Amino acid sequence: MTERKEQLAANLAKVERRIADACAAAGREREEVTLIVVTKTYPASDVRILSELGVRHVAENRDQDAAPKAAACSDLSLSWHFVGQLQTNKVRSVVGYADVVQSVDRSRLVAALSKEAERVGGEVGCLIQVALDAGESARGERGGVAPGGIAELADLVAGAPGLRLGGLMTVAPLTGEYAGRQRAAFERLMDLSTDLRRTHPAANMVSAGMSADLEQAVAAGATHVRVGSAVLGVRPGLG
Repeated sequence: MTERKEQLAANLAKVERRIADACAAAGREREEVTLIVVTKTYPASDVRILSELGVRHVAENRDQDAAPKAAACSDLSLSWHFVGQLQTNKVRSVVGYADVVQSVDRSRLVAALSKEAERVGGEVGCLIQVALDAGESARGERGGVAPGGIAELADLVAGAPGLRLGGLMTVAPLTGEYAGRQRAAFERLMDLSTDLRRTHPAANMVSAGMSADLEQAVAAGATHVRVGSAVLGVRPGLG
């Protein structure tokens, strides 16, 4: 085993233990939570190692990095998640490799994703990104629709050809009433998920929690956690 593979295996084992312990503490089964490894800034060689170690879900937040990486790993059995703010001029490229877009936050993006998915004859899973630092009708600092805009956007996705409404995603906000209160933020997202499932029962994905706060997300009920640095390490200069 190479030094890098040993490092990733050790890190992955620690994260798996954290998730398992968080599930046990919350009275949940480990199988209820899916680990998505965020591979942004790391090379395709790391993605290959992760695949060998059993990882099945990876995420990227910049198309210019993701597209060549996904192409280089196209022979692997992986689900690719796009988690960054997505401009409509990048939609054609992203639909080429992403199984799920977790950052759907406006009607124009829904229309662009649907048009491209139809063009290629595919289906793209979509999560509504919820901004808990926004007012009822605004957008968040890091993208996302305010809670008051979820229902309308969800209906648009559900009715759009080539798209599948998967559920909700959030990033713990840095400002506003939930700043520094990750558990409360994730519990709010779960409440919003419950509301959404009344009209869209199959939209049961809840993507929340990252390296620093995955335990709070699992405790709140998240179905997917997005972990980067705890698995891959922190690159010098990236903070």
